[in-house]
Amino acid sequence: MAPPSLITDGHALARLVDRLDDVDRYALDTEFHRERTYWPHLALVQLAWPEGPGEPSAVALIDPLSVDIRPLSGLLSTSATMVAHAAEQDLEVLDRACGRVPQRLFDTQVAAGFLGHGSASLSALTSQFLGVRLRKGDRLTDWSNRPLTEGQLTYAVADVAHLLDLADVLTAELNEAGRLAWAEEECEELRRRPAGPVAPDRAWWKLRDARQLRGSARGVAQEVAAWREWRAREIDQPARFVLPDLAVQAIAHGQPTTVAALRQMRGLDSRHLRGSIPAHILAAIGRGQALPEEALQLPPAEEVDRDMRPAVALAAAWVAQLARDWRIDAALLATRADLVSYLRGDETSRLAEGWRATLLGQPLGRLMGGEAALAFNGRGRLVLEARSHRPIDPAS
Repeated sequence: MAPPSLITDGHALARLVDRLDDVDRYALDTEFHRERTYWPHLALVQLAWPEGPGEPSAVALIDPLSVDIRPLSGLLSTSATMVAHAAEQDLEVLDRACGRVPQRLFDTQVAAGFLGHGSASLSALTSQFLGVRLRKGDRLTDWSNRPLTEGQLTYAVADVAHLLDLADVLTAELNEAGRLAWAEEECEELRRRPAGPVAPDRAWWKLRDARQLRGSARGVAQEVAAWREWRAREIDQPARFVLPDLAVQAIAHGQPTTVAALRQMRGLDSRHLRGSIPAHILAAIGRGQALPEEALQLPPAEEVDRDMRPAVALAAAWVAQLARDWRIDAALLATRADLVSYLRGDETSRLAEGWRATLLGQPLGRLMGGEAALAFNGRGRLVLEARSHRPIDPAS
């Protein structure tokens, strides 16, 4: 493999984007930090592309601390497929830095999940499928330091150098197993998923006791958590630095009306109540207490009616059996939330469309309709079979 190109000026980046204008796919990874910030701070972009048949991928490392990264949107806007591993955060970073995400995506972690490798690391997959062992010693390095060390450069190159070869192997195996279309559909769903932070008026859903709040406490939680989210964005600090979750919960329950009462809330100290902050929090409390019912953003229900709970347990057991039988990551087939959504009759349920509707939704519909039953096959496996309509009375 040729030494990687290090892109540190706009002219070099423009030449690279032009060079990749006619490729049909490229590999991409990012390095960023967000431990002490609200927004991810991009520190490096790694790109790899095929130089020619049978040749190793060429690699370029783009330094966003030295060059405006936005022209990279020209590559993202082409019809080429971006190959990445565990791409969800990369998509968020690209959307913020370049204003767009790629037109097509192939995620090697998602693809491997359809071959029985749930949430597998890149190093595990390259070792198993390519016989290549990646160096991971610099994974937790500080990518904002300059100059980058040899160890950092080696690590950064390794994260993209083998992605295209890995995608080829996974594609071949998925095609042979008849699951390539499933993986492609899942990658497209990931690509289209909204990137970035939660909407401020739904930030309170992440509170531990959100679903147990009642009355005006829900409105107060919504407004205080929304203010915290906006404040965190404004000063670019994690929301927990602005107000800890415990403080938001305490405020929602206690609903203080004075600064003195606010200072007595659990989870708050002088760091959180400087300057005009107490006034902003009290104003948010007031808005929450007056929030009309129609403006309240309630978290989605996690459960079905009590009578349907056994159905969720049955469906989950069947999905787990299918995941073992088919060697597919069970979370890719259906999460518990997917099952609850489907059994509640939600039209937007993932089990109501695409390949999941055929493989899971329709059989579950027959199970819920009494046309099918789950049974052990005598060898420890659960099977879905036509119902005999002859129920067994345990008392007989």
